[in-house]
Amino acid sequence: MNAEAKTGERATWFADVVLPLAVPNLYTYRVPFEWNELVKPGQRVVVQFGKNKLYMALIRKLHQNPPKDYQAKYIQDILDAKPIVNETQLKFWDWISAYYLCTPGDVLNAALPAGLRFSSETRIILNEEFALDEVAEDFFTEKEWKLVIALNDKKEMSLDEAVVALEIKSVQPIIQSLLTKGFARVKEEIRDGYKPRTESFVRIAALSETELQKAMTELEKKAFKQLQVLMAYMQLSDWHTGKPKEVKKSRLLAHSGVSASVVDQLVKKGIMEVYSQEVSRLLLSDKAIEKANDLADFQQAAIDEIHEHFKDKDAVLLHGVTSSGKTEIYMQLIEEAISQNRQVLYLLPEIALTAQLVQRLKKRWGNKVGVYHSKYSDNERVEVWNTLVTPKENNFSVIVGTRSALFLPFSDLGLVIVDEEHDGSYKQQDPAPRYHARDSAIYLAHMYNAKVVLGSATPSLESYYNAINKKYGLVELKTRFGGMEMPEIDVCDVGEEKRKKLMKSIFSPFLLKNVEEALSKKEQVILFQNRRGFAPFIECNVCANVPSCINCDVSLTYHKQADLLRCHYCGYSTGLPKVCTACGSPNMQIKGFGTEKVEEELMIFFPQARVARMDLDSTRAKHSHSKIINQFEDREVDILVGTQMVTKGLDFDNVSIVGVLNADSGLHFPDFRSPEKSFQLMAQVSGRAGRKNKRGKVIIQTNNPDHPIIQQVVKNDYMGMYLEQIEERNKFSYPPFTRLIEITLSQKNQDDLEVVAPDLAIELKKRFGEERILGPEYPVISRVQNYYMKKILLKIERDKYSSKVKGMMMEALNEFYTMSKEHARTRIKIDVDPQ
Repeated sequence: MNAEAKTGERATWFADVVLPLAVPNLYTYRVPFEWNELVKPGQRVVVQFGKNKLYMALIRKLHQNPPKDYQAKYIQDILDAKPIVNETQLKFWDWISAYYLCTPGDVLNAALPAGLRFSSETRIILNEEFALDEVAEDFFTEKEWKLVIALNDKKEMSLDEAVVALEIKSVQPIIQSLLTKGFARVKEEIRDGYKPRTESFVRIAALSETELQKAMTELEKKAFKQLQVLMAYMQLSDWHTGKPKEVKKSRLLAHSGVSASVVDQLVKKGIMEVYSQEVSRLLLSDKAIEKANDLADFQQAAIDEIHEHFKDKDAVLLHGVTSSGKTEIYMQLIEEAISQNRQVLYLLPEIALTAQLVQRLKKRWGNKVGVYHSKYSDNERVEVWNTLVTPKENNFSVIVGTRSALFLPFSDLGLVIVDEEHDGSYKQQDPAPRYHARDSAIYLAHMYNAKVVLGSATPSLESYYNAINKKYGLVELKTRFGGMEMPEIDVCDVGEEKRKKLMKSIFSPFLLKNVEEALSKKEQVILFQNRRGFAPFIECNVCANVPSCINCDVSLTYHKQADLLRCHYCGYSTGLPKVCTACGSPNMQIKGFGTEKVEEELMIFFPQARVARMDLDSTRAKHSHSKIINQFEDREVDILVGTQMVTKGLDFDNVSIVGVLNADSGLHFPDFRSPEKSFQLMAQVSGRAGRKNKRGKVIIQTNNPDHPIIQQVVKNDYMGMYLEQIEERNKFSYPPFTRLIEITLSQKNQDDLEVVAPDLAIELKKRFGEERILGPEYPVISRVQNYYMKKILLKIERDKYSSKVKGMMMEALNEFYTMSKEHARTRIKIDVDPQ
């Protein structure tokens, strides 16, 4: 940008911007001369794209080369004084786009909090020159006239306001007619997504000491309540120090016990002033910071081993059995990073885990700990982002978050911790970018020259393979903290119990007996059932018909609390049928069981017990996760029933029994990862038992007690599971020996899908070779939201996955889309490293 200063002429600059749209390329805009010194990469700007739509876009690059194929439009506005995205982030976005085969706009939409990205709002404006009193009575239709009256009154309105005024959803045809008739016009207006929170503060006006004393004397005689308020302010602000602190008006009113009108009178008399100030939405604490806990010898040895690996490796896998004290090791490493003035990113797979962990971290580092996840409001996430954009003394040193925290604007990242690194929640499913937070975190750390610790009691096969083959360092903890024994694991043969007619509803007598004993000793119980709702489906006992979703090829799940059948894929719901829709029989029966039914049955068997449920349905509200966890922690709940949320790293002192109610549910799913995932779920939930003061017991209910995975869980034999599964994967060329790219084609017309899907497979085979392509085949669930799907699987040798793959993939897709209208209408989803 110094060129024009040297030449004395105005240089013409262009900006390549990332639009918040799924377009493959960056788009180039011209920078107005007067903004030459103001624009920088990483700033948000307003641009016009398409006919007249305005968008927030992000400057990726500045240069002096005009686009060859189109006339560059001007940037319309600059939204930021300084960049809100740094250069390292932009390079990270480039890598995400290239590796996960998605557009830059996809990455922008995933990276920026909603409060920082927005498009224009269409507003309808009254044409003041239109002579309404001169038109004929039938000039407007009835619906048009309704909008005419509303617009004539308001002068301008949004599309949402027009919907309310007309009481119909489709208002565009009516608006278009009013535009044609000249009564209205439209404009595009950018709406700022972020609104700072402001609060009223009070202070004493700029009075001399003599004037203040005189005012106080008068108040003592005539307005004693006002004097009380003044004295309360002096107390709260530490007035006597000569450097008074800021005092919120609400706090002053609460402290002095008066109404706002008393303060208003002081303002009118010129004694006090009320002013507004921007305040943070983030919960900050004034609690004293605690010292670090003493480490056991084996924990200190693990830290020393990690440091040794860090000398020549950037990532270390910490494989520690449940309750081996991995978190304390993380905290020691965090302390070291903070002492070097470097930042730490602590990733967790689930929001449910953040509450417990944040409490521990804040006890150690107070307000240096920031939190970032999807249950935060848009405005709260913007405030975390803005805090990190401008480094200062009171900035966050540690960020705890779920996968989206990867995209925050770190200035000097020194350590990344990926806890429960095996967890499937680290993989983004929809929409694009379908990134894996663990793998992306390793690349992000590399960009900052930071170190990575991957922690798990049951590491993913890929991570353990990389550690065994020296790509990562490997540190193993084989004993529990405090000498605690691993839980005793008993397997209950449900098939045999049913044959003998001993089952009590969904519980074996052995499980019920152990739960009863635990409750009698005031101990707590966790029961795991990886299916929410009351029952997976209902079935007609006469014709075996099962009610299914009208939009998807899945059975509807019964939710008793809402008394509805629901689809867990598209959200469709309907009432419980009184008779079979196929044969008319009233003999309908509930089949299987979910967490709702488990909760209800427990209340029958243990009426005195306090039961809570933790699943997607019970944790939709913002603080519901932490509320349930705190209640269980404080022993206000005796039995916690949950889906896989209860398996993930939660730390409870008083749990003596863990029950796995249906161990078979994941074992037979047609996916090469099923055995690994089943082992991980059962081993993780088993680890919740007996963590502090006594050995716990785990009871696994299964129809197949001799299954290898069940036996490996019983023996806590991770290595046996790893060796067996890695041999299978090598035999059939699955990860970690290859990289997978899953391509999903979807069409509303099944016949069209049958025709077009093989064409894409042919194009891919031309470029990648026939032996690397599997499919197209229908998945287990072949229709979702009225779209039929077929999948193609591309296997690439690990050493051959490179930037060329994206080019070859795009070539095949471009060729496919140009074949016919049916091909062009096909939706295609690309998932690199599907889980």
